[in-house]
Amino acid sequence: MTLAASVSLTAALIAGACTTAMVAPDHHARALEIIKRDFKPRGQAGLDRLDADPVQAICNRTDNTPPVSIAHQMQNEQLATVAYPADGVLMGDWKKGEKLAQSGKGFTWKDKPGLPVGGNCYNCHQISPKELSFGTIGPSLFQIGKIRGNTPEMQKYVYGKIYNSKAFNLCSEMPRFGHIGALDSDQIKDLVALLLDPESPVNK
Repeated sequence: MTLAASVSLTAALIAGACTTAMVAPDHHARALEIIKRDFKPRGQAGLDRLDADPVQAICNRTDNTPPVSIAHQMQNEQLATVAYPADGVLMGDWKKGEKLAQSGKGFTWKDKPGLPVGGNCYNCHQISPKELSFGTIGPSLFQIGKIRGNTPEMQKYVYGKIYNSKAFNLCSEMPRFGHIGALDSDQIKDLVALLLDPESPVNK
């Protein structure tokens, strides 16, 4: 199947799903109307951030519960977008990864476009035991490497998950850090090391 045909098929499936499984469409439209009315573009923070791609659109319209068949197809399409490092190395420096996880800098209206941004991982996850301020939207990642190992398969999974979370859970709340260009390959490698390196405090 060509890419164009795949996109057309996905669009048709989304339209069908939205017709049969739409959740409060008037409320959704009203919410967008209010946001666009009250939020003004400033700096690099433009209103284009409100534009939903097909994945986000179907998750919004189905209250994060799209039909399984559509979810599987779209997850596979998202997985195909994950760009793994050409050198095959998936772990970097966990110390740099910790700094990235702590930093929430970047992508705001006052930040200069093009500068490195942080991962802000602690906003949603427990990671290192020394950090007491963390969010709970995402699962705890404390000792993830100790529990699940750091095999090549696990490294590939974690790298892919950070790069594009929707390749593994279509309606994941986690940002698609690599997919949207927020983090580069080396930064993602450093985060993989933070989570899986046996020497990382996360796994002590």
